[in-house]
Amino acid sequence: MNERAKTRILLVDDHTLVRAGIRKLLEALSTVEVVGEAGSGREGLVAVRELDPDVVVMDIGMPDINGLEATALMLAEKPGVRVLILSMHRADEYVLEAMRVGACGYLLKESATAELGLAVEALTRGEKYLSPAVSGAVVRTAMGPGEAAPPAAATGLVTNASEASARLTPRQRDILRRIAEGGSTKEIAYDLGLSSKTVETHRAQLMDRLGIHDVAGLVRFAIRIGLVSADR
Repeated sequence: MNERAKTRILLVDDHTLVRAGIRKLLEALSTVEVVGEAGSGREGLVAVRELDPDVVVMDIGMPDINGLEATALMLAEKPGVRVLILSMHRADEYVLEAMRVGACGYLLKESATAELGLAVEALTRGEKYLSPAVSGAVVRTAMGPGEAAPPAAATGLVTNASEASARLTPRQRDILRRIAEGGSTKEIAYDLGLSSKTVETHRAQLMDRLGIHDVAGLVRFAIRIGLVSADR
């Protein structure tokens, strides 16, 4: 991030121990600063006004105002804040509603710890971030029933997909397919006998080689080159 100021983060979760764990992970990153915590959606709204964070890491299930409602209210007041939903819910409905109310990312609580840093970095760059296991919901909705994969100009994909695909190693293609099928970092690592860190490295290399900067883009690319079908 060069000389840019640290990303200011607010944690909103009703479980004290969960917040403590997330805070510890974030404070290990040199590019972020945790500026505050809130134990409910209502407290989170107050904290956003007082602390003016760049990114809010938000749970869904909370007392008084849930995370989705709180996200909508926050963005109505502070449209520049970027919300990362951190949830145990995999169901499409949760993911799509989070995107509808304006969240920029959706991270499953079961994700590998390193994914939290990747998600925060993506939001800081102005991008979106979705856990691989839930990204298919957004792609299916964006494409609509019976539609073909969207063109590169609309998705940010490389313009010559077949040429780019040919440059991928067999291992990269395998990992790309597993990501597109919704496999989590831990699941892919277990299936392939690799460490989670190695899988994350492969994913970063895929994004770099293809010029794609989020998991949803990888899913669209995999559909486009026929690694997976759009109706998965």
